Amino acid sequence: MTAVKAGEVEGLLRRGPDPRILVILVYGPDTGLVAERARRLAESAVADPADPFALVKLDGDALASDPGRLVDEAGTVGLFGGRRAVWVRPGSRNYAPAVEAVLKSDGADTRIVVEAGDLARTAPLRTLCERSPRALALPCYPDDAGALNDLIERTLRAEGLRITREAREVLAAGLGGDRGASLGEIEKLALYARGREEIGLEDVEAIGSDVSGSVLNALIDAAFAGRVAETERSYRRFQVEGMEASVMLGSALRHALTLLATRLDGEGKSPSALVAGWRGLHFRRQKSVEIHLARWTPGGLRRAVALLQEAVLACRRADSAFAHAQAADLFLRLAVEAARRGGG
Repeated sequence: MTAVKAGEVEGLLRRGPDPRILVILVYGPDTGLVAERARRLAESAVADPADPFALVKLDGDALASDPGRLVDEAGTVGLFGGRRAVWVRPGSRNYAPAVEAVLKSDGADTRIVVEAGDLARTAPLRTLCERSPRALALPCYPDDAGALNDLIERTLRAEGLRITREAREVLAAGLGGDRGASLGEIEKLALYARGREEIGLEDVEAIGSDVSGSVLNALIDAAFAGRVAETERSYRRFQVEGMEASVMLGSALRHALTLLATRLDGEGKSPSALVAGWRGLHFRRQKSVEIHLARWTPGGLRRAVALLQEAVLACRRADSAFAHAQAADLFLRLAVEAARRGGG
């Protein structure tokens, strides 16, 4: 078995995977973290980063139509020699046969990095990579406290910056749910503090925004608890105040991702026990979040995450009026679904 526990992934990345491993599957609900780790694995595998032919990117749906293409790419020798990498991007179709074919081949000196979404335990791609001695399956769930602190320190150190303990704790409390969003906040802080050596609490407070969407808690809590009328009122209030639809949807997406990770990590535990272990949750929200965890199954949360991800992208491309109409409809759909799950 070559499945890797979520807490072991970062250490494996720092050490580097066994060079005998041919295929590395990166998957999970935190799409930002999945994309970041897949990029690191693919780029670190090539012998010459300046060689434009050393790293090949393929679409998963293209491989579903032509499974043999991955074997061909894996066996191709680089123009200037040295190790190559193939980065397979997410697709909507089953391309496990292409990965299975390459695992049975010699594979030459090529690393295959497969970037995927939140795969169920029985998903063909995940099952294949977890069972093969020539593959690794790396899960990516929302960062815990240790991972967030490491991300903050590592990102700021690369910019020549230090951060005080108090400032780091406050910053970390506002991050989580999505690695891409968290990294964006840290980079924004680094840009603000450029030219200095140390970041203090006043810097975090000056530019920080709660990536978990604390100002939107009323809307998010109402929607995921099934309070339809309150969801509608809260959405209208934020819309009147000028908040962008994509911001509201993004906060709901991060909450759904955190709910999903909590349900998966605490399988078998009661909602109250899960809430007790929820890092950074304000005591006033505990009852609402307990209701969320009681009403939403992992399957339901996966569907909610998919809908929210699609809506965030669509709203960023649409005009304000259409974006708000689409976002408002989705929040109400979530609330109706939650009410149905609660028998309300």
